[in-house]
Amino acid sequence: MTTSVPHFTEPTTHYWQQLLPADAAPPLTPPWRHGVPAPLPDGRVLMLPIRQMADDPSLAVASFLCNQASLEVVDELGRLLAERLAPSAPEVVIGLPTLGLTFAPLVARHLGHARYVPLGYSRKFWYDETLSGAVQSITTPTPGKRVYLDPHLLPLVQGKRAVVVDDAVSSGRTLLAPWTMLESIGVEVAAVGVAMRQGQRWRDTLGPQRAARVIGVFESPLLRATEEGWVPRD
Repeated sequence: MTTSVPHFTEPTTHYWQQLLPADAAPPLTPPWRHGVPAPLPDGRVLMLPIRQMADDPSLAVASFLCNQASLEVVDELGRLLAERLAPSAPEVVIGLPTLGLTFAPLVARHLGHARYVPLGYSRKFWYDETLSGAVQSITTPTPGKRVYLDPHLLPLVQGKRAVVVDDAVSSGRTLLAPWTMLESIGVEVAAVGVAMRQGQRWRDTLGPQRAARVIGVFESPLLRATEEGWVPRD
């Protein structure tokens, strides 16, 4: 039985500003009230705020917005992501817009690359529609948005072994179109790296072969309300 709304939520101003040692973090087991602890590979914990869904406030997500996080947290997540992507031995790092472009240069630098290749949402007049793909996600649900590769950057990625970097994966729809586009022009996508893997829906969207190549730093659950607090719903 779920409770009436609003449920347990609070402002997110102080979230994403530090990484807690394991012994200073709240309990990892639900129910949670205002924040969800997300363990990192090294045992530290990042607290994630709970945001209710607009269309059904009895449901929520534990969210992460890297452009609101402290620089220290972003730098450390970038380093941890690079460590996890290093075994893929990429020749090039490709960043997805918008927030993936926060982590892509950090990953590229930690992997010893001099540059990275950004994709973008803004279509310049010299762009080619064949080097684009339509994207849609839970935060950009309106059809018609496209992600583009600048044709001038094509020689940097074509025929290369690449890792693709984004901030998060949730539904998987933001990843699907650029992944397909990159493979269609001869890019070998060895792995996709994200700071946050949210829920499990992205696995069905991407399919088992691609899903197995999605590497994250931490997990973030989809939530449902109970009288005691929020618990995972997938």
